[in-house]
Amino acid sequence: MTDVIKKLHELGQSVWYDNIERKLLNDGTLAGMISRGEIRGITSNPSIFNKAISQSSEYDEEIKELTNKGFSKEQIYEQLAIRDIQAAADLFLPLYDKTGGGDGYVSLEVSPYLAHDTEQTIQDAKRLWNTVDRPNLMVKIPATQEGLPAITESIADGININVTLIFSLDRYQEVREAYLAGLERRVSRGDSIENIASVASFFISRIDTKVDQNLDSLKASANPDNQTRLSELLGKTAVASGKLAFVEYEKTFGDEGTRFKSLKDQGANRQRALWASTSTKNPAYKDTKYVEDLIGPMTVNTIPPATLKTFIDHGVAERSIDKDLESAHNVFAELADLGVDMKQATQDLEAEGVKAFADAFTSLLDSIQKRMVEFQS
Repeated sequence: MTDVIKKLHELGQSVWYDNIERKLLNDGTLAGMISRGEIRGITSNPSIFNKAISQSSEYDEEIKELTNKGFSKEQIYEQLAIRDIQAAADLFLPLYDKTGGGDGYVSLEVSPYLAHDTEQTIQDAKRLWNTVDRPNLMVKIPATQEGLPAITESIADGININVTLIFSLDRYQEVREAYLAGLERRVSRGDSIENIASVASFFISRIDTKVDQNLDSLKASANPDNQTRLSELLGKTAVASGKLAFVEYEKTFGDEGTRFKSLKDQGANRQRALWASTSTKNPAYKDTKYVEDLIGPMTVNTIPPATLKTFIDHGVAERSIDKDLESAHNVFAELADLGVDMKQATQDLEAEGVKAFADAFTSLLDSIQKRMVEFQS
């Protein structure tokens, strides 16, 4: 384990790897990263699987085999994904056991086509949980309005949930409430809540991408003073969102969280805040920005390969999550004063995120279908 990753873990933050592909499983790369302590979990999404399967020949033999057995493209995708998830979960299981369920999780998303269908999401989450059949699986459910009751029901059913595509503090509050409601419902049934885990995945860098676009648009018609104020806000909204989200996390799950306290006394785990989308999209910003600026206890950063390599190379690990909170509040005050509609921006981000995952899933299925035809010819 490198010194910077060791320090990050000492500060209470876990590194999960935002990537999965067959090659990493077959050549020992993933096993090596786990044994060296570089990563403590792994996340996947439709875009990751699209890249892994569409741009690799590693899956061809299985696609051919499943095609010959009469499987549909959707069934083939699920077989491939589940095999990868199970293999990764098995590699992480010793860490899961060692940490008492603190880390060692592997995430698999429900169908992105179901983002606005509560009942089907509940059924898909339950089906994936039972099919993968690993205690360290986390099923990913998007934090859409329709996803919230599915989160509650899945937690009540004893399923570990990674809540994904969170962009706003208001929605984050609803996510925490959905988690607590699921635990409470489970308690009311007389079921144990000791081994249930959840994370709330705040998508970070995408916030800056969206808000920076709005700031640049406003600058075109602003007076010189406001142009300066708008420029000074560039690249600040995402980190400010994360910092204020952590404040809210502590209110719910810290010492002052009275609702959680009674659940904690019965063995409940905190729903950790997770920072997702932490690669730096804007080359004008520091390449480790969304890792270094959001380091704190009981948090997770799911880091994509290039960013992890960059952070290991020259990143700095210091507690930053609760530094300069006044400035974080001021960012939102300034945005409102200058006419940036954050409610609309985060609604747009959610819609774009759902669409991006659905499009990636469609592209993946199309790629599988193309190879199915080739193998049948």
